[in-house]
Amino acid sequence: MDVFTAISNRRSIRKYSSKPVEEEKLMKVLEAGRLSPSANNRQNWKFIVVRDEETRKKLAAACGNNTFVAEAPVTLVICGIMTDNDIMMCGQPRHTVDCSIATSFMILQAYELGLGTCWLGAFREPEVKEILNIPDNVRVVAITPLGYPDQEPVSRGRKSLNEVVCFDQYK
Repeated sequence: MDVFTAISNRRSIRKYSSKPVEEEKLMKVLEAGRLSPSANNRQNWKFIVVRDEETRKKLAAACGNNTFVAEAPVTLVICGIMTDNDIMMCGQPRHTVDCSIATSFMILQAYELGLGTCWLGAFREPEVKEILNIPDNVRVVAITPLGYPDQEPVSRGRKSLNEVVCFDQYK
């Protein structure tokens, strides 16, 4: 499968089978995140792999009671380690951008391996940090369940290129 096919066909999965994720597939997903680019190659991130069922249930509650977070056999919590110089020249927090790139790489790799994900920004960070013992200088940027899909969501409409692209200046 090529990258464009993965980008075109990947869908957010909100229903998972109980089939375990093979260790080699999990490691390949994590490796995709590790290899992703980061500002100044700082790699200021931690990827927390949650397999414990009770912990996943607690995370599901902290994610607005989205039970599919606990349904998947693995939940990935993508964290950015904040530093003194965390704001890039463009004004964006380095950890948010870097972790977003890493998450994108991981969800595309997961799809290529036949696994499903659902990028979540709907979570209460203080609760997640307490559940997983995450220190104060670390931000939770994204959470995604990881597992075999038990659904085939249809494509949701996308805006045309003409609606989202301008050339030479903002129009």
